[in-house]
Amino acid sequence: MGRPGLALAIAAAFLICAPVISKGGAQAATQRRAVVEGVEDRALRNAIELAIGDEKSQPANRIDARRRARQAADSATKLLRSEGYYDSEVRSDIGEGDRPQAVVKIEVGPRTVLASPQIQWIGAPPAQAQQADIVKTMVLKTGAPARAADVLAAEGRLVSATQEQGYADAKTADREVSVEHLDKTMHVVFKIAAGPLVKLDGLKIESKGRTKRAWLLKLVPWKANDVYKPARVAELERRLLETQVYESVTVALAPEPNADGLRPVVVSLADRSRHTIEFGAGYSTSEGPDVELKLLSYNIFGRGDTVTYEARYADTANTNDLGSKLGVQLSLPHFMQPGRTLTVEPSLFQNVTNAYTATGGGISGDLTQRYGKTSFVTGGASVTQSRVDDKETGSINILTLKLLGAFALDRSDNPLDPHTGYKIDARVEPTQIEGDEQLFYVKMQAQASWYLPLDKLDNNILAFRGRIGSIVGGKIPSVPASDRFYAGGGGSVRGYVYQTVGPHYADNTPVGGLSLVEGSVELRHRFNDTFGGVLFFDTGSVGGQIQPDFRHTDAALGLGLRYNLGFAPIRADIGFPLQNANGAGQAPFQIYISIGQSF
Repeated sequence: MGRPGLALAIAAAFLICAPVISKGGAQAATQRRAVVEGVEDRALRNAIELAIGDEKSQPANRIDARRRARQAADSATKLLRSEGYYDSEVRSDIGEGDRPQAVVKIEVGPRTVLASPQIQWIGAPPAQAQQADIVKTMVLKTGAPARAADVLAAEGRLVSATQEQGYADAKTADREVSVEHLDKTMHVVFKIAAGPLVKLDGLKIESKGRTKRAWLLKLVPWKANDVYKPARVAELERRLLETQVYESVTVALAPEPNADGLRPVVVSLADRSRHTIEFGAGYSTSEGPDVELKLLSYNIFGRGDTVTYEARYADTANTNDLGSKLGVQLSLPHFMQPGRTLTVEPSLFQNVTNAYTATGGGISGDLTQRYGKTSFVTGGASVTQSRVDDKETGSINILTLKLLGAFALDRSDNPLDPHTGYKIDARVEPTQIEGDEQLFYVKMQAQASWYLPLDKLDNNILAFRGRIGSIVGGKIPSVPASDRFYAGGGGSVRGYVYQTVGPHYADNTPVGGLSLVEGSVELRHRFNDTFGGVLFFDTGSVGGQIQPDFRHTDAALGLGLRYNLGFAPIRADIGFPLQNANGAGQAPFQIYISIGQSF
């Protein structure tokens, strides 16, 4: 069997075994507490069966069966009432034999609907305009099914909306609910005590630590005498948490106003340890091992800052440019204004790859501005002096001046193990080369990922990734080998040796390209809370022209195992190349091990 055939056989076995592993044991060990009869609506019957629950064994005798039937009938009645079926009839029964099955016989009856819901204000109400905005959030329509969950959710939205209008102490009193059995209607009166309109003062800092008060005050997103908005108080907490220099952060409205009638916001900060050490390691058969050691120092300057001392070693640079490196990085969050981070990093590096060797040092700096929760725009610059050795140009000494413009948008639910949402990022790098080569060009690239859950429990996720890039203004070999596009390896086209997708010299040394296109599809299946598996298909191409080459692509199939650590999975993937990558020698498969999903 060839490599593609072997990959397809393993993938088929994975698909056949996955449902058995994830579900078979649980189904064999349990059964429904009672059989439900008389309910034709499938969704309602499923909900009743879920409310009734399961038993681990058959009834011991007829008495045990009747007990189970009564318990099931009580559970079914509660579920039906919560769904608006107040006139249903539920009877418990049992079957024949010494150990009969418990049975619940149901006549569902007509469904009760909502009459026009009302709001009764306890104490002074908000202004008329504010009341109108609050009522809009109720979202309960006359004639809609009288579901208890909908009523409770509407009450919660009303309180939240009242607080959004500046009434921070808004709360509910006991609501009035009555059901008219003659016309099958439910009448609901929500009772809400708005309390006084709250206006904000400054901060009341209750903790002592390394943080400078002046810097902390600049993070406050309101002014004294502003009307209270929950989102503004939450934004201050977010700004402090995103620095990642605190063990805990508490931001809360003071319970009582001060002498001026304003409410200060109480901030309590607990510094994390001044220093931490991090160690990381990864391995792939394509790129070899890499190890990383970091010493991080927190809040040294009292501005939420982090200084990172980094030492990293890798046999070859991987697709995220992880070569051997010594560097120091200073990160200053909320630099000059909230949400803006200044990063400065001098470093020495050596990247030894199949295509080139680059050795040198430089300094980079960038400013990243956050918009909302997960949108970022970055501008930066770097200066690098390096010696680059590659097959065609030999050894050259160059000075590289780069500007950077980038943005990133993350709308996924988990950065290391996304189940739903999407991610988009793009970057543009105008580059000037001086020294043994003189050249100006612009390197552009963009990537997007999308995650689609296939079931309500997120046990099956379909994930897509696409990447495209182009270098405008340069030609090969003028563009330094270290700045060209390459594909193949972990995080790119798995299954292929690092950098082997794309054009090669006669001795199979990768040339690199002026354009890049990549795509990935993954089916992620969760067997249980600990283990999961993945089937994937990767494809990509590297072209010698600025236009991406969609005609000559290399592809791979593979599968992987995931072990859930709680915050992220450990990933172990095996990829099988479907082509021989333009004549470059390929092993039958490649293995990749790291933390977090591949994208």
